[in-house]
Amino acid sequence: MFDHTNPVTILVPMLVIVALTFVAFIKMATARGAAVKAGQDPSFYRAHLGTPEPEGATAAVRHWDNLFELPTLFYAGCITAFVLGAVSGWTLAFAWGWVVARLLQSAVHMTYNNPSHRGGGFILGVLFVMALWVNIGLSICAKL
Repeated sequence: MFDHTNPVTILVPMLVIVALTFVAFIKMATARGAAVKAGQDPSFYRAHLGTPEPEGATAAVRHWDNLFELPTLFYAGCITAFVLGAVSGWTLAFAWGWVVARLLQSAVHMTYNNPSHRGGGFILGVLFVMALWVNIGLSICAKL
């Protein structure tokens, strides 16, 4: 599908996660808007004090927050591989594996939100990001 000899290909999985982040933002904004329309006190959003948000809005906010945690290691890994010229078939496989795991985790989180199903996607994603960084670490060591 992608030519691993072209280092720019490592940026494509990043674009998918950026798109997912914007989808999560829209989901969060929609859920919060619906909560306010249904009677949530809008002043809650000044300091998050008072009656808590409904579960759906809280889950959407948590999902948005999650996209700024482990994905930072993914972004850093992809950019590091690009800068070092260390984009290989394995690098792309680990990056795309992480994207698929993250999309699965997000699909669960933004729909029926079963923690055990979501957790499976999360663990798989962690393994892919670890493999990505081991691969990059080996490339770094080979260049020393």
